[in-house]
Amino acid sequence: MRYLLRLSRSFARLHVRLCHESVYRRHANQRSVGVDLGEKKLEISSGKFARFADGSAVVQLGDTSVMVTAVSKTKPSPSQFMPLVVDYKQKAAAAGRIPTNYLRRELGTTDNEILTSRLIGEPIAEILCNLLAVDGVNDPDVLAINAGVVTSQTRIFSTELIIFLSEYLADGLLYFVKASAALALSDIPWNGPIGAVRVGMVNGELLVNPTRTEMTSSSLNLIVAGAPSSQVVMIEASAENILQQDFCHAVKVGVKHTQQIILAIQQLAREQKITKRTPGRIFSAPANMVQHVRKFASERIYAVFTDFTHDKISRDESINKIRLETEEDLKEKFPQAEPFEVIESFNTVSKEVFRNLVLNEYRRCDGRELTALRNISCGVDLFRPLHGSALFQRGQTQVLCSVTFDSLESSVKTDIITTALSGIKDKNFMLHYEFPPYATNETGKIGGLNRRELGHGALAEKSLRPVVPKDFPFTIRVTAEVLESNGSSSMASACAGSLALMDAGVPISSAVAGVAVGLISKANPEKPADIEDYRLLTDILGIEDYLGDMDFKLAGTNKGITALQADVKIPGLPLKVVMEAIQQATVAKKEILGIMNKCIAKPREGRKENGPVVENVRVPVSRRARFVGPGGYNLRKLQAQTGVTISQVDEETFSVFAPTPGAMNEAQQFISEVCKDDQEQQLEFGAIYTATITEIRDIGVMVKLYPNMSAVLLHNSQLDHKRIKHPSALGLEVGQEIQVKYFGRDPTDGRMRLSRKVLQSPAATVVKTLSDKQSISMGSNGSPKTGTDTSAAG
Repeated sequence: MRYLLRLSRSFARLHVRLCHESVYRRHANQRSVGVDLGEKKLEISSGKFARFADGSAVVQLGDTSVMVTAVSKTKPSPSQFMPLVVDYKQKAAAAGRIPTNYLRRELGTTDNEILTSRLIGEPIAEILCNLLAVDGVNDPDVLAINAGVVTSQTRIFSTELIIFLSEYLADGLLYFVKASAALALSDIPWNGPIGAVRVGMVNGELLVNPTRTEMTSSSLNLIVAGAPSSQVVMIEASAENILQQDFCHAVKVGVKHTQQIILAIQQLAREQKITKRTPGRIFSAPANMVQHVRKFASERIYAVFTDFTHDKISRDESINKIRLETEEDLKEKFPQAEPFEVIESFNTVSKEVFRNLVLNEYRRCDGRELTALRNISCGVDLFRPLHGSALFQRGQTQVLCSVTFDSLESSVKTDIITTALSGIKDKNFMLHYEFPPYATNETGKIGGLNRRELGHGALAEKSLRPVVPKDFPFTIRVTAEVLESNGSSSMASACAGSLALMDAGVPISSAVAGVAVGLISKANPEKPADIEDYRLLTDILGIEDYLGDMDFKLAGTNKGITALQADVKIPGLPLKVVMEAIQQATVAKKEILGIMNKCIAKPREGRKENGPVVENVRVPVSRRARFVGPGGYNLRKLQAQTGVTISQVDEETFSVFAPTPGAMNEAQQFISEVCKDDQEQQLEFGAIYTATITEIRDIGVMVKLYPNMSAVLLHNSQLDHKRIKHPSALGLEVGQEIQVKYFGRDPTDGRMRLSRKVLQSPAATVVKTLSDKQSISMGSNGSPKTGTDTSAAG
């Protein structure tokens, strides 16, 4: 038995080896093809690197090159959908830097990595993105995004794909192309290839795959992925209030260029003579079981979906009751059925009834018209201590937003690696999205940050960022807490955030609203990738998102678009449907803004009384040392006692941030005391004064010209013409009075300049001094009275 087992293992290893050698030989011939993208040329090659992989491709744009490999293994699964694990890692070496943590290696996960991972793709692949180098011109994140969109097209096959992305020189938009090419050049069955490009707009001109420098002045950041026949599979965009017609034109230009990439990949695959393997069995519920469920439960399911008195909870409870009864009946009628077949049979019929209601009867489960919004209510200034607050309710989706101001020192400061790889620097506006489990009547752990929360918050933040003034004197944090959720909480966060900003007195250029548009479509039986019929739904519910084909989120002002994100769940969207979705969302957005304007139409004239205050104070160079204190003692004391934050603006100006007006008053009193005009203003340049020695040091003596001044150093070099090592050589003692001449302040460090040495010269004997011609006399207030003769020689 052991012998047979060893023999079987040997045959298995031999089979794997032969398969690997077959794959190796298949990719042995080097091929390449070029794609012209405007002024840039993209080159795709294969057959040189990683030839044991099922597919391998190297894509080069300019001096940036990226390698992607695709390996798959058949893995039986009861479902046609498989979990997606996307890991995008920023590598310090790619940016030519060494991590700054104590281990000097990549640790943890940054927000930028999580957001990129979320955008990489839809189910079926496990994607590992590995950055090896970045040229500083092109952003590497979009490469990973592109890779993910490719994998979304493989969902119809029961295979597990592992895509390894290795960059020689990472570019901002190549991951997708290389993953698409790698899959196309492998024997893995899928519905690709797919191409993706980034579109920017500079001075009204559209740029395809702009560089990072060009993107800094771009008013549009659009990433569009397209499938063959000019279909759209993904859109992600942020914009500086772009007009609808300009945005639509940019989408069309982007889709046009994706087709060139697709044609190039197809050409390369033909040259390589790739033969796709037969996919495994695609799981679907048994037809006889589905038919039984139709007879047993379809009318009851239809009754629930047409009962418009239901809300989210009651509708789910009613459907679940029918589900349990149907599953029990199926187990009796089909005792040999697997559990997942029973579950999927009911799901198939339930989804069928729901979608037919929309497609055939133009009805939605809550009774609305296809383009109607849910009931909306708004409120602002909810809690007096907050700098700004708002509540936005749309149906059963409720979001509470609060605004907090802090000093510019509190802005988000990215690490050096993220800055080098993505170009993201400090930002003084942020929106944090929180989705606790009670928002959907669930229990669970609260705390930590998951990818969904980070992604939804980033979309809402992108929606609001264009209207926030860039020169605002505070760091702004908007916290969006989802208290109830039944669809489109990210767009509700954008609406609530806009209201809260206006309530806080932030002079935003315009109010912002967001809405989600859904899709229910019917595929062409002869061409499943084509849509035969469809309905667009405005302001979708959670169930319409779950059972629908698209979640199309759009945000913007009355003028234009600020953010857009489209999650597509079918092989592709015709451009016609995309344009209609944008138009339908734009109409709904304006209607929402009209409702919001009734609550608060424009930002408050000023910030609230309990809000923070920021002021600039001038500290003369002569007072700076006293203001800061020894080792910064005075500044630390001031900040600890009053809670203010102080930062230096220039040589004589400091910015003071106070969390409350009361704290600013305390800080001003402290600063006034330190920097107040004292008797020094009465000192005359070139006059001679009597100074009192307060301390003897090795390098000189500390002296005061009047009782309430801070002692200053009279250096050994200014005590006498003779070179001395210690003041005791001149017989000087603490408390002794000496004559000194005042030469103002040093312009570089503000120190008072005094000299005793100049008075020891022969010219000093003819100097007429102050009162009694020998000593300085003091006024009743302790201030010095200067002499009338200032003709002493310097």
